[in-house]
Amino acid sequence: MVIGTGTITISTDQCFSLKEKRKIVKSILARVKNTYNVSIAEVGLNDVHKRATIGFAFAGNDRRKINSNIDKMLEFIDNLSLAEIVDTQVEIITL
Repeated sequence: MVIGTGTITISTDQCFSLKEKRKIVKSILARVKNTYNVSIAEVGLNDVHKRATIGFAFAGNDRRKINSNIDKMLEFIDNLSLAEIVDTQVEIITL
């Protein structure tokens, strides 16, 4: 089994309240969940309205496929233009 996991830190500079930030983050999460078979959630910086940390995990049996899905998901999030990706950390583990 291969597990691809990681975090994405996004900048929500256009937000001036936590309510605005949560709306953007929920929109990103919903669109990614509907497009990819991935577990994804906001995992950090919950009380900061200018940034968010999103965690994700893919599971499968082909390392190349997991890597490809992660790359496509990151590109998809970037193309949504709802927030700017500031940092990503990815780890692929073979069990």
